[in-house]
Amino acid sequence: MSFIKQGLKELKNYPSAIAGLVIVVILIGIAIYAPIAVPYNQAIALWRGTGDVWADYPRNARPKWINYLPGYNLPETIIMNSMEEPETKAKRPLNGREEVKITFEFDFPYDSFPKEMNLFFNAEYEERRPYAVIYWETPDGRRIDLKNTMVPSTFTYRISQDSDLRRQLGMTYPHIGLFQDPDDEDIPLKGTYRLVIEGMTFEEQSELDAKMVVYGEVHGWGGTDHRRRDLMLCILWGTPVVLSFSFLAAVGSSLTSLVLAATGVWFGKKLDPIIQRITEVRLILPELPILMMIGTFYSRSIWVMLGVIVLINIFGAGIKSYRAMFLQIKESSYIEAAKAYGASDRRIIFRYMIPKIIPVLVPGFVTLIPSFVFLEATLAMLGLGDPVLPTWGKVLNAAYEHGALYMGHYYWVLQPAVLLMITGLGFAMVGFALDRIFNPRLRGF
Repeated sequence: MSFIKQGLKELKNYPSAIAGLVIVVILIGIAIYAPIAVPYNQAIALWRGTGDVWADYPRNARPKWINYLPGYNLPETIIMNSMEEPETKAKRPLNGREEVKITFEFDFPYDSFPKEMNLFFNAEYEERRPYAVIYWETPDGRRIDLKNTMVPSTFTYRISQDSDLRRQLGMTYPHIGLFQDPDDEDIPLKGTYRLVIEGMTFEEQSELDAKMVVYGEVHGWGGTDHRRRDLMLCILWGTPVVLSFSFLAAVGSSLTSLVLAATGVWFGKKLDPIIQRITEVRLILPELPILMMIGTFYSRSIWVMLGVIVLINIFGAGIKSYRAMFLQIKESSYIEAAKAYGASDRRIIFRYMIPKIIPVLVPGFVTLIPSFVFLEATLAMLGLGDPVLPTWGKVLNAAYEHGALYMGHYYWVLQPAVLLMITGLGFAMVGFALDRIFNPRLRGF
C-alpha cells in the first residue's frame, strides 16, 4: 500500500484537494461532536417533540446570527421563571392567607415586535385554588390589566390569543399592542417592561409560581420550524447520519462489486456470464423508483434502504469497468507464475488481482460518496426518509410541505441545502484530485 501513501502525499500539490480535505475534516468533526453533545436517544426524543419539550421555543424563528447583519435588531426569546429566579417572587402573610407578588421585569431594546406571549402557572393546593390578578406595565408608566383568574395546578394563559385583551387594545394582537409606541404604532416602545402577578393563596403550604415566555423572532443558531423544533439539532445530527449512510453505501457497493468482478473473471465461463447478465438487467432498471416502492410498501428504515441501495449498486456500471481491468490482469505473467507454483484461487483473486485495482478504486470510492449523500436527501425530501432520524433531507421535506419559501423562511431551506452542496463539493474535490494522482492517463492535466 506504499503507492497509496505516496499518492496521498501528492495531494498537497492540489489546492482544491486541500480545500476538500478541510471540508471533510470539519464534517467528520461535527459528526463526532453531535452524539457527544446530544446523545442518540435524547436527539430522537427531542426531534419527535413529545410533550412540551419545545414549549419555550418560538415558532418559525430565524437563526440569531441574523442580528449580526447590518440593519437587523430582531427580538430574542425572553424567559423568566419565579421558581428559578426567587428574587422575582415576594410573599406576605395576610389574615390567615398569603399574598404572592411575582414581578417579571425585563428590557426590550429591539426594533420589531415579539411573535407570541405565554404565561405558564404552577400552583400547589389541596382544595382552594389560588387567585391571580395579572397586569402589564410599560416603560412610559401605563398599566394594562390582562386577566383575573383562579389558578388550577397547571394553567397556561396564552396572552397572544386572549380575545378580550385584543378588544381592549383596539383589535391589535396582544403581543404587538402591549409593546406598541403610542406615538407610532408601527414600532415597539423600547425600555423596561413589567408583567406583574398579584396572587392570593387560601391554604397553608400553598404555592403559586409562574413562567413568562416572550417569544422572539430569532432563536438559536439554526432557527426553528413550524413545530418550534430547534433546527440546529437536525443540522448537527444530520451530519453523522448522512456521512455514515454514504460511507457504508460506498464501501459496501464498491468492494462487493470489485470482488464479484474479480471472481467472475477468474472463474470465467462458469460465473462471469451470470454476473454480466444480472448487471445488464440492473442497468436498465431505475434506482430511485425501486427505492420509492420499497419505502412505500415495505419499510422506510434507513438500514433497509441502505441494504437495498448496496444490493442495487453492486451490479452497477462499475462492475463492467472492473471486469475489463481484471481481464487484462488475468493474462499477466505474474498470474501465470502464481498458478504454476500452485496458488489457490482465493489467493490469486485477493492477493494478486484485487490489489492491482486499488489505485482506481480509491478515487472512485471517494467520488461515489456525494451521490449517496444526495440520494439519502432525495429520499427524505420525498417523504421516504427514516421516520425516526433527524436528517437534512427531512428538514427540506418539512420546509416544502409547509411553504417555507412562500412564507419567507429562507433559512429553513438554505441551511440544509448549503450543507448538502458543501458536503458533495468537499468529497468531489478530493476524489477528482485522487483520480489525477492514481490514474496515469490523467497525470499532467
